Amino acid sequence: MSTGGEKDEILRLTRSYHQASAEGEFVPGVTPIWPSGAALDENDRVALVAAALDMRIAAGTSARNFERRLARHLGLRKAHLTNSGSSANLLAVSALASRQLGEERLRPGDEVITVAAGFPTTVSPLIQNGLIPVFVDVELGTYNATVERVAEAISPRTKAIAMAHTLGNPYRAAEMAALAEEHGLYLVEDNCDALGSTYRGQLTGTFGHFSTVSFYPAHHITTGEGGCVLTNDLRLARLVEQLRDWGRDCWCEPGQDNTCFKRFDYQLGTLPHGYDHKYIFSEIGYNLKATDLQASLGISQLERLREFGEIRRRNWNHLRKALDGLPGLVLPEPTPESDPSWFGFVLTVLPEAPFSRQKLVAFLEERRIGTRRLFGGNLTRHPAYVGRDYRVSGELIHTDLITEHTFWVGVYPGLSIEKIDYVAQSITEFVKARGGPGA
Repeated sequence: MSTGGEKDEILRLTRSYHQASAEGEFVPGVTPIWPSGAALDENDRVALVAAALDMRIAAGTSARNFERRLARHLGLRKAHLTNSGSSANLLAVSALASRQLGEERLRPGDEVITVAAGFPTTVSPLIQNGLIPVFVDVELGTYNATVERVAEAISPRTKAIAMAHTLGNPYRAAEMAALAEEHGLYLVEDNCDALGSTYRGQLTGTFGHFSTVSFYPAHHITTGEGGCVLTNDLRLARLVEQLRDWGRDCWCEPGQDNTCFKRFDYQLGTLPHGYDHKYIFSEIGYNLKATDLQASLGISQLERLREFGEIRRRNWNHLRKALDGLPGLVLPEPTPESDPSWFGFVLTVLPEAPFSRQKLVAFLEERRIGTRRLFGGNLTRHPAYVGRDYRVSGELIHTDLITEHTFWVGVYPGLSIEKIDYVAQSITEFVKARGGPGA
């Protein structure tokens, strides 16, 4: 039989192992500079090992603890941990389409305003629920849609707005929420890239009927894989829980029975009276839960969320200052009245520049500086969306320009100022070597 002393020794050795695995000295052009990644310390490693030693392999006390802590951090009433940010988006939209909402629910054929210049899993749940995405263009610099463009896209069929805060940069969330309320629309905030960002002093993810978070390693905190759906509306929270947990009507936690004290006293649907409530299903649901292993890591990471945000802002500001005035590039701009916890540093090469995005990206990649596209660019041009039912409001001029000319580099907490300086020096060297006004 194992003892507490044995566990303590294993955890002590885990800390020693982590300390011995520290990253070596940075060598410019040799050491890879990733655009994103997890920032993990010895406490994170210990948290994972401790959960593994306790064999907490399903969703349990750590998952519930993490949900409560995250909800409290955002000042929201309910959080439901799930297996990815993509699943979180699916659950949020599917909950709004539940028949339990009656006349208030989203129905097949209803329109939802969104952007094409983003990640597909903000949009895919709309199509999966029979809804019609309505795409609006974004602005260069902030890479977000304006409230005016969204307002122009509203039609009698519009029932919701679902958009992400691009690369951590908030859209005008207060005005977007006011627009939604004025027209009786749901607002779903995809906050996956923006955990810790604020608009007018208020945290993003707190303006909408739902917000979603991702804990994939690229994001602000990580559980490896994972995500969360948050809301202040207890009715909507209950729908998310049902959809996430197989669609069942029962709300007992795993390993619990008869929380309602009437497990064998229900009559729902056309089932016989007394049918076991644990096996009554009121939604067409899924199993999208996460595990205590993931939640244990999440609890540890959450302790450093503010620190991570400070480093992201430091790195972004350092890079922005270093590249200021460089010709041929559109540099990113925070939305007025916002304080982004930046996910990345986005650059657009002007079409008239004496160099191309492709050549700049190739130059950076040769120097082991990782780059990424602004996700899908124009999603309507991808094979998955060809032939799908959607509407475009206005023209996607900037979205198409982003598809051809935009990329981003990293500012995540794993990057030192030394690495950020090397990125800035490399971009500056490339641009100045190719001439052009002001070079």
